[in-house]
Amino acid sequence: MILDVLPERTGGAAENMAADFLLLQRYPRGGAARYRHYVWRSPAFTFGYSQKISYVRGQLPPGEAFDLCRRPTGGGLVDHRDDWTYALVIPRGHPLEEVRAAQSYRAIHDALAGAFNAAGVPVSLKSVSEPVAGAEPAGPAGVCFERAEMFDVVHSGSGAKIAGGAQKRNKRGLLFQGSIWKPAAGADALDWGRLGEEFVRRLAAALGAEASDAPWPDLNEGEVEGLTERYASPEWMEFR
Repeated sequence: MILDVLPERTGGAAENMAADFLLLQRYPRGGAARYRHYVWRSPAFTFGYSQKISYVRGQLPPGEAFDLCRRPTGGGLVDHRDDWTYALVIPRGHPLEEVRAAQSYRAIHDALAGAFNAAGVPVSLKSVSEPVAGAEPAGPAGVCFERAEMFDVVHSGSGAKIAGGAQKRNKRGLLFQGSIWKPAAGADALDWGRLGEEFVRRLAAALGAEASDAPWPDLNEGEVEGLTERYASPEWMEFR
């Protein structure tokens, strides 16, 4: 198998969410896994597919301008104002796509934790049965980075949550949307480019794949624009 490593792109919240979903649904090389790291055009938050908009609005910082979008994946409210964001698609039929959600979540975060440890940042995966020593009291459920869940990446010293993610499975495969909270990881002391390269190397090993740089796929522009408009619409944002 090949792991296609796609070029970095910048987009708004709805645009980024549409791109991730279309990498699952419409990727021309359906048998290849695909990975991308991307950035945000403006301050942004995203929230899980099943979350209620009334709850989400109650958690947002008042009096600030930002982009907001419901994700196609689950999970909680994510603050993207100072994060490092990526998406991974594993095609249908791959062993890691067929396992339970907790197992795929753990495998992806194992690769990320290995990259952090190689970079000199001591991290581990959160275990429900073994709380991390020194961790802060749990924050509200449904708000990412205020509360670590099972197999999230946490700092081994402070217990702070560093990375979380959300998943969606359908007949095309598995979409994993991941976020790293840069302040908790010691952003100023890290070479993020090298960290990303090491993460990709370890992801490829976990997938039994060969990582290879690939161009951005030739997606149908009308479909991209249509899905972006849908994700930006009040109907999508407020359907729960």
